[in-house]
Amino acid sequence: MNNYSAYLDIETTGLSPDSAELTVIGIHIENGCEDVVQLIGEEISESSLIEAMSNVGSLYTYNGSRFDLPFIKEKLKIDLTGCCPHVDLMYDCWKNNLKGGLKAVERQLGIARQSTGVDGWVAVQLWNNYRWNGCKDSLNKLLEYNKEDVLNLKKLREMLKV
Repeated sequence: MNNYSAYLDIETTGLSPDSAELTVIGIHIENGCEDVVQLIGEEISESSLIEAMSNVGSLYTYNGSRFDLPFIKEKLKIDLTGCCPHVDLMYDCWKNNLKGGLKAVERQLGIARQSTGVDGWVAVQLWNNYRWNGCKDSLNKLLEYNKEDVLNLKKLREMLKV
């Protein structure tokens, strides 16, 4: 097993795995470069996620213990906490009196973001515009937003010294 750290964030069509779908799983594996693996739409499967996580020794998310990981477990039948240790950076933020969602914490810490004006609701609209209308610009904007999420998780972890 490798000791690479990974930063994971998902995009979905809603909040409940019972009525929503996974649209993007973004994973930044800390291996000396800024590469991000993104599983998109029909590429998302148990086997593709296991393959993407094969060199991961520790996993970092923001609110992942309450949203991302349960959503993945429900949809793909994979418990990522069984694959490697998981740290939900949201709780470390709370210990440092940093409250709110990831974007709010980024603003409090001065972590810059290119994809301004995009949030979870806009992400759903971008996905729908891509799926229903074939708009590649919408997909690209969604993927950039997701990529920024996982890259900023690494910055957040470094700032928190976790």
